[in-house]
Amino acid sequence: MFKKDLSIEFCGVKCENPFFLSSSPVDNCYEMCAKALETGWGGVVFKTLGFFIPTDCSPRFDALRKESTEFVGFKNMEQISEHPLEESLEALKMLKTNYPTKVIVASIMGQDEKEWEELARLVTEAGADMIECNFSCPQMTSHAMGSDVGQNPELVKTYCEAVARGSKLPILAKMTPNIGDMNIPAIASMEGGAAGISTINTIKSITGIDFDKMIGLPVVNGKSSISGYSGKAVKPIALRFIQQMRTDDKLKNVPISGIGGIETWQDALEFILLGASNLQVTTAVMQYGYRIVEDMISGLSYFMEEKGIDKLQDLVGVANCNIIPAEDIDRTFVIYPEINKDKCIGCGRCYVSCFDGGHQAYTYNEETREITLNKDKCVGCHLCSLVCPVGAIDKGEIMFRDGKEKEIVM
Repeated sequence: MFKKDLSIEFCGVKCENPFFLSSSPVDNCYEMCAKALETGWGGVVFKTLGFFIPTDCSPRFDALRKESTEFVGFKNMEQISEHPLEESLEALKMLKTNYPTKVIVASIMGQDEKEWEELARLVTEAGADMIECNFSCPQMTSHAMGSDVGQNPELVKTYCEAVARGSKLPILAKMTPNIGDMNIPAIASMEGGAAGISTINTIKSITGIDFDKMIGLPVVNGKSSISGYSGKAVKPIALRFIQQMRTDDKLKNVPISGIGGIETWQDALEFILLGASNLQVTTAVMQYGYRIVEDMISGLSYFMEEKGIDKLQDLVGVANCNIIPAEDIDRTFVIYPEINKDKCIGCGRCYVSCFDGGHQAYTYNEETREITLNKDKCVGCHLCSLVCPVGAIDKGEIMFRDGKEKEIVM
């Protein structure tokens, strides 16, 4: 496996690489975390612990699939750690003792100020390097915990203040995406003493209905419930929230731990380019195991080598300035599609999609199976190139609606 130096500082803590397990079923005990750290993960965010010990349901997972085994999205009904608090604290202590160069983050969740402060003190004594405050789990059975708290900026600030009283460790506030404007509670967490933001947690969802039983999935003794959705399907939403935080004057310099649909080194790079300097993964590990970190390390290393980049930090946030408000997009710019006749198989997919979902800019000769573009009707939306099964539609002629000569950036 090819490796470059992927070390990066996050909230004042040196990490050998940005890849961490997120607080979830994938790092629920010492043995799991130890195996992951030995595989190459830079750190773990140990599954959320608290004084509250939940009873989880069975079954508690569901998935939307592209192929027989590949998850497009993943639903879970799991709550915080079911292990006794003392057992989890001992696991944290053993991890830091046996893996001193790795970063051990304690995820905590309390039900009131006193619990948050006490949990912060306990995980600090256990040797954690950072604390992540879980304000975002969408399926807690107690409304005093989880995403209901994360939607309340006053509570977010109050509980961050409580954690800051219990510990001097860097505090991460884990945000819920089940909200219109994440920046509001994120700013509140900073005012309460947080050093960084973790985002996103899972999105409230119903993934499907059993048509025979007329019950949502998964079916738990004849019933189901709304719960968290994760995996590659949520990545665009995670990237959107991170971009919005990085372009807010009150948050633009705040360290971000990016979460949501990271499966490959390309996914990881997208989060980094939008401003995340730390990355957390769960769903991909549940599918493919801890070893995916080897592919992510190698892929990111090759990319940096190819681009002549020595420090991972130099990539953080590079793309933020190129994502601008909708009103600032150049709407005079038009680039027409161009059909590559050597690749085209004459299937007519572009014609059907353009006619039924676009601007009727294509004609189709059923006898010769020839496709022709009418530029007078074409608006350059490029729906056709997205539906083409063989990649036969390229970018072609460029024009500007206002007739002016301008710089073209492709």
